[in-house]
Amino acid sequence: MRGMILAGGKSTRLYPLTLDLPKPLVPVLDRPVVDHIIDYLASHGVDDIVINVHYFAEQIEAYIGVGSRWGVAMTYSREDELMGSAGAVKQVASRFRETFLVIGCDDVTDVDLSEAVRFHRERGAEATIVLHEATDVSQYGVVVTDESGRITGFQEKPARGTERSKLVNTGIYIFEPSVLARIPANTFYDFGKQVFPEMLAAGARFYGMRTSSYWCDIGTPNEYRRCHFDALDGRVRLRQRDGATVRDGVLLGPETRVDKAAKVVRPASIGARSRIEAGAVVERSILWDDVVIESGAIVRDAVLGEGVRVASGSTVNGGEYGKATSVV
Repeated sequence: MRGMILAGGKSTRLYPLTLDLPKPLVPVLDRPVVDHIIDYLASHGVDDIVINVHYFAEQIEAYIGVGSRWGVAMTYSREDELMGSAGAVKQVASRFRETFLVIGCDDVTDVDLSEAVRFHRERGAEATIVLHEATDVSQYGVVVTDESGRITGFQEKPARGTERSKLVNTGIYIFEPSVLARIPANTFYDFGKQVFPEMLAAGARFYGMRTSSYWCDIGTPNEYRRCHFDALDGRVRLRQRDGATVRDGVLLGPETRVDKAAKVVRPASIGARSRIEAGAVVERSILWDDVVIESGAIVRDAVLGEGVRVASGSTVNGGEYGKATSVV
């Protein structure tokens, strides 16, 4: 099966972490999120993949290469100008002659894609959205379906208490090639804002498959944290880097050193080659590679980018800190 990863955006919601790093390379635990997504697709037989790139495109291409590490064939669609989610797929329409999959580069999930494809084909659908039930839907696109799963309506980020459904759009789509004819060429076009409402109005065979499987959109700081802590608590299984260890809700990357007189409180993810010195405390935090927490420093509920150094005796409570920042 062929698929596409949508990865062209700048991920501004994660600034300053993504000021000099493209979203696909943002680490989840100690591997870039795109690593986990390609693992996921390959495990379900999606082995011919295209990814659209724009922001720091060279970094993404250099990291992924041709996809041989995952046993997939990877090609790239460079967008000099962003074309929207649907416009990006239209750019490579000639690749998709049969049923295909589209997924966002901030989706961490263990949804059964084989089940989703079966659901799609059994209903003769032109398009199927994978739906996840959420307690608070105010930050998501909400989807309303009938008993058969046919989509009957949408709400965009409804205020609490006004939602017509608890089912949110995961950004995981199963499409037939006919969907591509609904997207104009060389035009900025979005699935959620344009293609899907137009399909609904036209009475297209358009379905939503609800799932109770794990799903998290890591595109905001709160959800980015949640995904880490869920993985450390075993709610979703993600492969770690070779040489990393996970024990009692704490991940330590390869070559990381934690002094015997330091304290690391679960859940915590500490990247490779980092150093936690004597008397330091790290609690409910995410540290990327090469981070140094000097003696007596305290870090709680924070995300520290690559190479951040927290000076001796300093305290960090919450927040996100970009690459090579010094906290005094």
